[in-house]
Amino acid sequence: MRKSRGRSNLSGLGSDIKAARNAMGLTRRDLAEMVGIDPRYLANIENIGSLPSLPVFYELVRICKLPLERYFFTLPETEDSELRQRVSHKLEIC
Repeated sequence: MRKSRGRSNLSGLGSDIKAARNAMGLTRRDLAEMVGIDPRYLANIENIGSLPSLPVFYELVRICKLPLERYFFTLPETEDSELRQRVSHKLEIC
């Protein structure tokens, strides 16, 4: 019997990357060049939720200084919301 997985931890990755990129003052092209990918690939990740390859994911999370644990560990909805708020606040400060 297959376990129910609930919502994906990666569902907010694109919007988190976009928010971090904007907070750092980077264009999509700038970030794509830093990661070594095509800007259209990054646009698909940010806008339609395409999942990046693991090496691309790692570089995006590292450069954008996103909390890695948010994407790999299941958090209760309240903890996930609190973590998202802390990330947003941290990004506003940058």
